[in-house]
Amino acid sequence: MRVASIQLEMADRPKAQNVEHALALLDRVPEADLILLPEIWPCGFFAFDRYAAESEPLDGPTVTAFRRKARDRSCHIVMGSLVERNANGLFNTTVLIGPGGEIAACYRKIHLFGYQSDETRLLTPGKEIVVADTPWGRAGFSTCYDLRFPELFRRMVDRGAEIFLVPSAWPLARIEAWRLFNRARAHENLAFLVSCNCAGENAGKRYGGHSMIVDPWGKVLAEGGEGGEIVAAEIDVGQTTAARREFPALADRVFH
Repeated sequence: MRVASIQLEMADRPKAQNVEHALALLDRVPEADLILLPEIWPCGFFAFDRYAAESEPLDGPTVTAFRRKARDRSCHIVMGSLVERNANGLFNTTVLIGPGGEIAACYRKIHLFGYQSDETRLLTPGKEIVVADTPWGRAGFSTCYDLRFPELFRRMVDRGAEIFLVPSAWPLARIEAWRLFNRARAHENLAFLVSCNCAGENAGKRYGGHSMIVDPWGKVLAEGGEGGEIVAAEIDVGQTTAARREFPALADRVFH
């Protein structure tokens, strides 16, 4: 399968412009089976004063536009995350859209970020671990700060995850931690990991870029720089099974 991450160059633009920009970039991605976008890109993660006003339900205009785009391109799109509004509050929600335009999975971020951030104050944490079937294997979902919690990834493995999909808005100030966690979460679970991080700047904060595609051995197959770009690679998710068979570390876990 061909995967591509659109490492969006963020700026303090109106939401409508960000949506238009992201849709246009989707048309610039060469042939791909799965395309990812980053975390809370419609307003920018650090634009906390915009969260409530620019939140929308999953049947709102942003998800609807990307459902049309997935159908037009006949591919899967992880449209990153947006601030979802529903009857239970506001959530940081990642949406997987199938090639027929259907919503195939939704993941509401479990670990909200409170360090120099208002996410924990404004949003409600998700409670459900999400692993979804795709044509290439079982895909587990996490978002940004979730990378710091390896137990989440192990629980996804126990539910059959063979590839992790990770939208993010990781800042440049901690980019070496980001690069470490991308490789560690992939290799310790003998799974592929595809991440899509923001680039650029908004609300006075600089994002780190360096979206990554990592194989089950922790080898980086593709990595972005600090600017806006498309990061792509061809992968075979079947290699996850082969890696786990060759080096059966997951079978050697001891539970106390």
